[in-house]
Amino acid sequence: MEDKVLRKLFLGFIHIHILHHANEHPIFGIWMLEELREHGYNISPGTLYPILHTMESDGLLIREDRNVEGKIRKYYTTTEKGNMVLNEARAKAYELFKEIID
Repeated sequence: MEDKVLRKLFLGFIHIHILHHANEHPIFGIWMLEELREHGYNISPGTLYPILHTMESDGLLIREDRNVEGKIRKYYTTTEKGNMVLNEARAKAYELFKEIID
């Protein structure tokens, strides 16, 4: 049960990570998996790719297909809506952080 609760909570953090990095520069799946692992999130491609696709269909990310060494790689960047959501998430996370460290 506790694992389910933490998983739900961490999925929200993962969404924020994705928006943050896609706002800085175009991201692709494998790079994002490695970045998340550096922060202690051990998720599979089977978890990440549906998140990216959902964020794209929700209008938070836009995808650009690029040919990299003969293979098509999907790069994602934030949309205007994604930037607005990221800014609001940052503000809420900052408020929460200030409250829980006291």
